Amino acid sequence: MAAVIETDVAIIGAGPVGLFAVFECGMLRMKSVVVDALDAVGGQCSALYPEKPIFDIPAHPQIEAQALIAALEKQAAPFTPIYLLGRRVERLERADGMLTLGTSAGDTIRCKAVIIAAGAGAFGPNRPPLDGLAGYEASGAVRYMVTRREDFRGKRVVIAGGGDSAVDWALSLKQVAARVTVVHRRPKFRAAPETAAQLDAAAARGEVEMAIPYQLHALKGDGSTLEAVVVATLKGEEKAIPADVLLPFYGLSMELGPIAQWGLALDRNHIAVEPATCATNVEGVFAIGDIATYPGKLKLILQGFSEAAMAAHAIHPRVFPGEALHFEYSTTKGVPGGD
Repeated sequence: MAAVIETDVAIIGAGPVGLFAVFECGMLRMKSVVVDALDAVGGQCSALYPEKPIFDIPAHPQIEAQALIAALEKQAAPFTPIYLLGRRVERLERADGMLTLGTSAGDTIRCKAVIIAAGAGAFGPNRPPLDGLAGYEASGAVRYMVTRREDFRGKRVVIAGGGDSAVDWALSLKQVAARVTVVHRRPKFRAAPETAAQLDAAAARGEVEMAIPYQLHALKGDGSTLEAVVVATLKGEEKAIPADVLLPFYGLSMELGPIAQWGLALDRNHIAVEPATCATNVEGVFAIGDIATYPGKLKLILQGFSEAAMAAHAIHPRVFPGEALHFEYSTTKGVPGGD
């Protein structure tokens, strides 16, 4: 049902950075409405890899993506955000010092500032150019995400790619799969050095097989059930790797959707912002997380968390004009509803 809502801040994106922005705004007494195209909070963490272990969240040597989302949602809960899920923001208008957003469900949100925390925007996997791919996708023999590790127990899994997702899932799935083979075009991986080193060690122990330097070439099977993944070198040398499942991790294709029509300064499908405030070139609109870019930007969740805090502090004068912000640490002021 369409809603008409007045709030302090509208947050576009209910991923980890968007959820933490609710907390940071709440700590400064600003109310939030959160809009997301997915039907549940969590963004990519929930939609693409809920069981993926994340290793670079402070105080958590390892935490699964869905567990992180659950904790962030609980952290935001005292500030009673309004979640508008299963819809996307389609228009932005400005009048009388207020911003008005319209959603695909007909909602109208009037606010004093907008935080875009849309991650990769409207995202979808980069698919490998393989004949007959659609049939194997339909049967689940080719997948672009892991939602349950148990689905791969006893399976022969081929993972293609050289980034964090490929390396992290190779290390995770080797514990349940019958066989894990990693296909990459060169020996050097783009993943975090520590996890890349763990993969090398696992390969040396025979826990993971490495197909280097190879690229995906063809799928072998009946069009639905996969028998093998054929890989090839740049010289045309081919080999078939027995497989039940192929996981191509070639990243996500980004599409900003209607946001691209808002007059924002864009840099390769990312939104350019001021590093100190995360303000865009459009008055009252801020961007944080993976969708934001500036010199020295690191695409890490923890950097997105920092950006959420910076944006909230920059927004405070818009919500409370003329009011001095006497910043206090959370250890001093506590959280509403806390002990």
